Amino acid sequence: MVDTLFGWVSEHWLITAVVVVVLLFLFTGFRLIPNNKIGIVEKRLSGHGSVKSGLIALHGEAGFQPALLRGGLHFLMPIQYSVHSMPLVTIPQGKIGYVFARDGVPLPPAQTLASNVETTDFQDVEAFLATGGQRGPQRKILREGTYAINLAQFVVITNERVYYLPLEKSEDQVFHKMAQLIEARYGFVPIVIQGSDDQIGIVTVHDGPSMAPGQIIAPTVGDDVNQPAVYHNSFQDPERFLRAGGQRGRQLQTLVEGTYYVNRLFATVEAVPKTVVEVGTVGVVVSYTGEIGVDISGDAYKHGELVKKNTRGVWNEPLLPGKYAFNTYAGKVIMVPTTNFILKWNRTETGSHKFDENLAEVSLITKDAFEPSLPLSVVVHIDYRKAPLVIQRFGDIKRLVEQTLDPMVSAYFKNVGQTRTLIQLLQDRSAIQQIAGEQMKEKFGLYNLELQEVLIGTPTSGGQGGQIEQILTQLRSRQIAEEQVETYTRQEKAAVKERELREAESRAKQQASITESEISISVQTNQGKADYARAQQQSAQIQTLAQAEAEKMRILGEGEAKKIQALANAQAEQTARIGVAQALAIEEQVRAYGGPRFQLTQQVMNRFAQAIEESRVDVVPKIVIGGGAGANGNGQSGGGSTSGNVMEALLAMLLSDKIGAELGSAAAATTPRNPQAERIRSELHNPSAWLGVPPFGPLPTERE
Repeated sequence: MVDTLFGWVSEHWLITAVVVVVLLFLFTGFRLIPNNKIGIVEKRLSGHGSVKSGLIALHGEAGFQPALLRGGLHFLMPIQYSVHSMPLVTIPQGKIGYVFARDGVPLPPAQTLASNVETTDFQDVEAFLATGGQRGPQRKILREGTYAINLAQFVVITNERVYYLPLEKSEDQVFHKMAQLIEARYGFVPIVIQGSDDQIGIVTVHDGPSMAPGQIIAPTVGDDVNQPAVYHNSFQDPERFLRAGGQRGRQLQTLVEGTYYVNRLFATVEAVPKTVVEVGTVGVVVSYTGEIGVDISGDAYKHGELVKKNTRGVWNEPLLPGKYAFNTYAGKVIMVPTTNFILKWNRTETGSHKFDENLAEVSLITKDAFEPSLPLSVVVHIDYRKAPLVIQRFGDIKRLVEQTLDPMVSAYFKNVGQTRTLIQLLQDRSAIQQIAGEQMKEKFGLYNLELQEVLIGTPTSGGQGGQIEQILTQLRSRQIAEEQVETYTRQEKAAVKERELREAESRAKQQASITESEISISVQTNQGKADYARAQQQSAQIQTLAQAEAEKMRILGEGEAKKIQALANAQAEQTARIGVAQALAIEEQVRAYGGPRFQLTQQVMNRFAQAIEESRVDVVPKIVIGGGAGANGNGQSGGGSTSGNVMEALLAMLLSDKIGAELGSAAAATTPRNPQAERIRSELHNPSAWLGVPPFGPLPTERE
C-alpha cells in the first residue's frame, strides 16, 4: 500500500506539490497565543474595503479588528490577517492606570477628557465605539487587576510601563509625556490623607463647564449620598460630578482623612493644613465666595458689614476652638485671642503673637525738662462675641494695635509725663498705673476691647542719656543706706539675742550648780526670815523698854526743868531790876550834866561794859534746860555758844540807842522832854514789856 502511494505520488508529482504548498500555506494561518498575552488581529484584505473613518474596523473592513485573540491556538487565513501578540495590562495593587482611546467620537473644544458614560469596560472595543465612546484621555481610570485590552484602540499608562501597539514613532513621545505629567501629579497612586498629618485636600477640577464671571470657587455639588445618580464620592466619579452640575476650577469642597482614587488628569489635589483654632482664640471667617450677604450689624454700626454663615463677607459667628477642614482659598480665618494678651511698648521684647513687634518705648518730656523713654505693657481682652466686629473694623489685630492703640496710648502717657517731674514719675508709678487703667478703659471700650491693666516700666534715658541713671543711682544709694541702717539695727537685735542665747546656754550648762545655789539661797532665806522674826521680837521688846525708860526720863527732866526755870526767872527778875536802876541813875547823871555828851557817855558806857566784863557778873541769868552734856558740875553752862549772855548784848544796844538819842536831842535843862525818851523810860520801869517774857511765867520744855 505504501508502494502504491509512492507510486501515485511519483506519477502525480505536480498535484502533490500543489497540495503540499497549499498545506504549508494553510499551516501558516495557525496562531498560538500564550495565556499571558493577547492577539490583536489586523485584517489586510477584505471584501468590504477599508475603514472609512477611525482606526477600528467594526464592519469587517480591512484594518484592526475590535475582537482579540486570547490564549490558545487560532487559525486565521494567511496573508489576509496579521496577528500582533501583546501582553495583558496589569495594574499593581494600590496603583492607578490611565486609558487613552485612539478611536472614538472626537472631543469638543471645551472638553478636556473623554466621556465614557455608557461604557464601563475598556475590554469591549466594539461596545465602546458603538455607544459613543470618545477618543483621547479617558475620565475613567483602571484600578488594580489584569485586563485584556485591545492595545490598538487603547493605550494604557501605568507607573511601570506604557501598554500600546506602536503605530507611529511620534506616538511614543506623546504617550511618555502624558506619563510624565501624571507622574508629576502623583497620579499613579491614590490620594491618602492621614489624620496624623492634620491636612486636608484642596481639589482643582480640570474638566467640565467653567464658572460664572465673578466666581473664584466652584460651589459644592453631589455631596449627598442619598442621591446616587449625582453622588460623585469626593470627585472619584467624574461623570456623576459633572452630571450634578460640577464646574471646573478650584472647588469649595475639600477632602478629609481617607484614601481617594481620583483621576489626576481630571482633578488635582493640593494638601494644606487644617485650620486649627487653639484654645483661648476664635477664628473670624472672611468668606470670598458664596452669595452676597445681607448686613446684620445694624444701622448704628458704621464700620462695615456682618453677614450670616456661608455667605460672602465677614461671618457674624466666629469659629470656636477646634479643627476645621476650611478651604483657605475660599476664605480667610483670622485668629483673635480671647484670653488676656500683653502688648509691650518695648523694642527688646515681643509677645508670641507678634502684635507688638513694631512698638517702641513712649518718648516723654517731663515737667522738669527730662526726656525719658517709658516702657509700657498693656493687658487687653477681646470678647469672643465681639471678635467679628473688631476684624470687620480693623482687618486684623496687628493693624488695630499699630494704627489705633499705639498712637492713643502714646499720646495719653505723653500728656501724663508733662504734668510730673522725673522723680514724681518714678515714685508715683503705682498711682499713675491705677489712674491710667481707669481712664483708658472707656477709650478701649470704643473699639470693642476690654482693658484689663496698664503696667508701667522704669523710665530710661532718651537720646542724650545719663541723667536718669544718675538719679536712679542716687535713689538706690539712699535706699541702700536706709537698708544698711535697718540691717545694723537687726544685727544689734541679733547680737542681743545671741548674748541671751549664750547666757541661756551657759545657764543650762551650770543648771545643776544654779539649782543647788538656789536651794541653798532658799534655805538661807528661810533661816534669815526666822532670824529676822526673832530680831523683830527682840527689837519690839527693847523698844518698849526704851520707850518706858524715855518716858521716865522725860517726866524727871520736865520736873527738873521747871525747877531750874523758876530759879532762873527769879534771878533774871532781880538782875533786871538792878540794871534798870543803874540805867535810871545814869540817865539822871546825864541829864544832870546838862545835855548829851557823846564822848562822856561813850566813856561811861565803855567803862560800864569793862566793869561788867571784869567782874564777870551775869547781867541776865543764863537759862539751862535739862541735864545736857554741856553743863558743868556747878550747874552752869560750859560754853558761850550754848547759853550766851543774850541779855548783856541786848541791854547794851538798848541803852546806847536810847541814851544816845536822848543826849543828841537834849539842848538845855529847860528843854522839854522828848516823847520818845518818855516811852523808853516807861519801858525801863516795866521790864516785862521789853524782855518779851512774863516775869514769872514757866519755861517751855525741850520738846515744845
